[in-house]
Amino acid sequence: MFKGIEFAQPLFFWLLVIIPVMIAWYIWREQKLQGSLSVSAVKGFSVSAKNILPTMRHLGIVLRSLAVAALIVALARPQTSLSWQNTTTEGIDIVIASDISGSMLAEDFTPNRLEAGKNIAIDFIKARPDDRIGLVIFSGESFTQCPLTIDHDVLINLFKDVKNGMIDDGTAIGMGLATAVNRLKDSEAKSKVIILLTDGSNNTGSIPPVTAAEIAKQFNIRVYTVGIGTHGYAPYPVQTPFGIQYQRMPVDVDEGTLTKIANITGGKYFRATDNRTLKNIYEHIDQMEKAKIAVTQYHKKTELFLPFALIALLCLTVEFLLKNTWLKGALT
Repeated sequence: MFKGIEFAQPLFFWLLVIIPVMIAWYIWREQKLQGSLSVSAVKGFSVSAKNILPTMRHLGIVLRSLAVAALIVALARPQTSLSWQNTTTEGIDIVIASDISGSMLAEDFTPNRLEAGKNIAIDFIKARPDDRIGLVIFSGESFTQCPLTIDHDVLINLFKDVKNGMIDDGTAIGMGLATAVNRLKDSEAKSKVIILLTDGSNNTGSIPPVTAAEIAKQFNIRVYTVGIGTHGYAPYPVQTPFGIQYQRMPVDVDEGTLTKIANITGGKYFRATDNRTLKNIYEHIDQMEKAKIAVTQYHKKTELFLPFALIALLCLTVEFLLKNTWLKGALT
């Protein structure tokens, strides 16, 4: 019943000693009220077996005891959780910058590059509960899907909603990296990391990728770049009047630029050619150093005293009604 419930004033539970005192006093009073009478026959004083009033006369002390117990629980102020708490945890600040351009629908990964990247990144997030992680997505432009947060449930739900077509098509690697840097530049964490995942080369946007990397370096942000896609050609679904047809499209990963970005920022470049190698890359990043960061956690607090107060009122009301109606005279 009390699972997940805390009490703001637990000292009030000491008042529960009142209940056995009440019961002891009631028993003592019952014994004092009993008398003895000697008569030649007791047949005339017998009570019908169907009359339950003698038994029900003890209902008063039961209802009063329940009312007192419920009232004491209400005074102890049951609540759902802490309102907030400051903690220091081991972790780093990470922003995942993910390419969602049309080429990410290529199916050289299972089920395609975009979904494979999402699923493996979500596993990575779940494995790092102490880190603040954010999400930036980019295509022809970029925006923040989720700012740095310790609430990974919200982050994962927002990540699951990511799909191709949310923004104009293209591959603005520099814009995606710059947006991620903007999310990390004010972080006080000793270790700040961007995981940049793309399957193409920069072909749009107002910020060149190398310039964004230089900015990241100024803020002591390491960038781990991941080029995703097989070597050569990859099957790409195309909608036609006859349904979805697959075309073989050349894989265009600008490994030179991605390697340069990683080198400038002190990170590392990886090439993922299938689901397994992409997972291995995230596992490698998972072994990175950790630094202490301060986290403020907020939780919703709900007072639960009202149901117990109502139970106490109900018990007292029932006792009053029975005492003055059906059991009049029996509860005195």
